[in-house]
Amino acid sequence: MKEIVLKDDALITSKTDLKGFITYANDDFARYSGYSLKECLYKNHNIVRHKDMPKTVFKCLWDYIQEGKEIFAFVKNLAKNGDFYWVFANVTPSFNDKNEIINYYSVRRKPNSKAISTVEDLYSILLKEEKNGLESGVNKLLEVVNSYNMSYNQLMMHLQEQ
Repeated sequence: MKEIVLKDDALITSKTDLKGFITYANDDFARYSGYSLKECLYKNHNIVRHKDMPKTVFKCLWDYIQEGKEIFAFVKNLAKNGDFYWVFANVTPSFNDKNEIINYYSVRRKPNSKAISTVEDLYSILLKEEKNGLESGVNKLLEVVNSYNMSYNQLMMHLQEQ
């Protein structure tokens, strides 16, 4: 398993329905994931979920977007061939004219390479904590975020911009 490094101009985009099934993916999504567009459309977005990703991060992500808020996150994705690639993701809900959430849109860019070791350390801590349950992982994440005196999104942006 080797790391695939995103090109500086990579822009991986996808759209999912409210249950996380892919309704749109661009060429960069296919290029980095290794899935053809035909293979990934109408599949759950977790087809690219890497085992090193804490469930805590995805719980936080879903909580934010289901409340109508955008979220930023560093995500380690799994390619079809078993390789992996890191992304800096921005996920936002899309609304209809009645202000109801109708789908989710995600844009992923090349992450700041200096942030990855910090994120890997955090995710390792969260994975260990999750052995005591998801709530324990969430509490640990909140503890870490609060130690920076920032919101979760502020911390993610700080890491990306450092």
